[in-house]
Amino acid sequence: MDLDPATLPYRPCAGFMLVNSERRVFVGERINPKAHGYWQMPQGGIDPGEDPHTAALRELEEETGIGPELVDVVAPASEPLHYDLPLDLVGNVWKGKYRGQIQHWYLGRFKGDDAAINLEAHDPAEFRAYQWVEPEALPDLIIPFKRGVYTALVKQFLPLI
Repeated sequence: MDLDPATLPYRPCAGFMLVNSERRVFVGERINPKAHGYWQMPQGGIDPGEDPHTAALRELEEETGIGPELVDVVAPASEPLHYDLPLDLVGNVWKGKYRGQIQHWYLGRFKGDDAAINLEAHDPAEFRAYQWVEPEALPDLIIPFKRGVYTALVKQFLPLI
């Protein structure tokens, strides 16, 4: 079956750039073997009827164990950002229903400490490990097809960090 990605919609998604007191950003290393060695910020699909802000905080808690009571939301991104999947992944990821994701991002400050982080807070877990990194390092850590989104986020959020 030939799948034309241009005919597919983007999957609605929300993500969270969490910054600690040292102005470093949380990233987790994906468990998925195909993404081994790549790190990303917490993010995931928006459920039907869910607003992006709620989804971003839910994904943050599911993937890190960090609840909304430990976060001060600073700002949303000025507009949703999107990426396209590589052609070889379009028919395999999300059962071939989407060409990529349109992502609503939020910046927030972490009010807790690392003891609050629980990568197994949700089953299945998304991350095998985490680290706090300089914001400027983010684009080099993410899987290549998402680098444009991370570059745009760093440019937009860096003055607020």
